[in-house]
Amino acid sequence: MSDTTPRTTGSDNGMKAEIIAIGTELTTGYNLDTNSQWLSLRLGELGIPVAFHTVVADDLEDNIAAFRLAGQRCQIVLITGGLGPTLDDLTREALAKMAGVPLVFHEETWRHIQDLFARRNRPCPERNRVQAMFPAGADVLPNPIGTAPGIWLKWGNTLFAAMPGVPSEMQAMFHSEVRPRLMMAGISSGVRVQRKINTFGLGESQIEEKLADLTRRGHVPEVGITASDGTISLRIFVQARTLEEARQIWEPVEKTIRERLGYLVFGVDDEELQDVVVRLLKERRQTVATAESATAGLIAHRLGQIPGASSCFLGGVICYDNRIKMEQVGVPEAVIREHTAVSAETARHLALGIRSRFRADYGLSVVGYAGPDAGDNGTPVGTTFVGLAWEGGEKTYHFQWPGTRTEIQRRMAQMALNALRLRLLAADNVSL
Repeated sequence: MSDTTPRTTGSDNGMKAEIIAIGTELTTGYNLDTNSQWLSLRLGELGIPVAFHTVVADDLEDNIAAFRLAGQRCQIVLITGGLGPTLDDLTREALAKMAGVPLVFHEETWRHIQDLFARRNRPCPERNRVQAMFPAGADVLPNPIGTAPGIWLKWGNTLFAAMPGVPSEMQAMFHSEVRPRLMMAGISSGVRVQRKINTFGLGESQIEEKLADLTRRGHVPEVGITASDGTISLRIFVQARTLEEARQIWEPVEKTIRERLGYLVFGVDDEELQDVVVRLLKERRQTVATAESATAGLIAHRLGQIPGASSCFLGGVICYDNRIKMEQVGVPEAVIREHTAVSAETARHLALGIRSRFRADYGLSVVGYAGPDAGDNGTPVGTTFVGLAWEGGEKTYHFQWPGTRTEIQRRMAQMALNALRLRLLAADNVSL
């Protein structure tokens, strides 16, 4: 994974791009348009500023109007979606009508589509023949992993690139076909790079107090601050001619952030707490097992997302019911009766029990009230206890999280993973 996330805000040559996402499922809100975000980041790597994001439903006349408007105000237009074989896939027809040219049949593309179906041992529907139709004068953009080819078309002074809406197909086509063509066109104008530093353990205002001179308005480079599920991220924005030149600008700022925040910093860019925990466990050849009540397996799910996690994550138990806490993990009934299921003592015994039963180096547990109802004894929603046990030691943490049930569950999982991270770094004396 790249250690930078380039973005653009403008260019010296006046070049602008527009991204158009096609699909009624997007305009109705049933699906989220993540393709436009991804394409904006990729164009940023080329120094091409994105001025507009447009989402348009599956309507021919609206598609034509959107394409014409984009061609009048931008020099590069990237389109995703509408290249399938069904009646509501209108991108190829809309591009042809915009350009005032007919659709023409491309025999080689049709053979490729037929061969793809044959390799999958499936009959090729005649309807897929429409995917071999292209606006006259356009170039075919081969699809290395799917049936829908893309379209490269120049209209006036504007370059159009239409790609499939399936994210994996779109991304593969951008890298193999669209990006090289944009670079050959000589339209790159430097980069605007975003370097993101991720922290956990303090709130947004507390972090900003430590970095006030860096996050003030007008600071060069610009440093922004955002929050998500307890993770506070510092974003360093750098405009430069090359990535290496940008690196020389952001590295001193990142160094200052790390010096001031210390163990609060856990990763950069897209790294999440589970990435760091799995890496540290693998480096130390150690293992963890989990016992989760309020998070319903979310900690285990996050650990399991990381490739190679099976070498360090042994498994876990979801133990909402007190009987499961006692019978499967070994929490004494007296502990739950005296302290309740949501308590530091219960979290402690869950961590000790799961470590023993799975023969893991670490036992990690979480109990709490995710809401919307508070505890029977009046314990407020968001009350969280994390237990951590290891050879010769144990520790519990308590925190009160705000938010919806889903938000609280995510923050509980974050808190538990961070507790394990700090222990792995021998920094578990850091206040959470």
